[in-house]
Amino acid sequence: MNIEEIIKEKQGTIVDVRTPSEFMGGNVAGSVNIPLQEIPNRLEELKSLKSPLVLCCASGGRSAQANNYLAHQGLECCNGGSWLDVNYYQSQSV
Repeated sequence: MNIEEIIKEKQGTIVDVRTPSEFMGGNVAGSVNIPLQEIPNRLEELKSLKSPLVLCCASGGRSAQANNYLAHQGLECCNGGSWLDVNYYQSQSV
């Protein structure tokens, strides 16, 4: 299943790894804000979320870092890239 299908079919959880101020400036409805620097300390919380985790940020760089780290921790996740792209895919879901 690709990222677009995961989002459209609400198969996982969208995790935005931007800072809280960036997140407050606009985000995907229903997404969870866990800033990149907090991920190692919030690993148990991330493990409790419905997987796969779809990670997003401003451009895809931080979400790629988060994806790499979480995949090495054994979590099912994927890099959704920009939150704007993820938001677009979600807006296409019925």
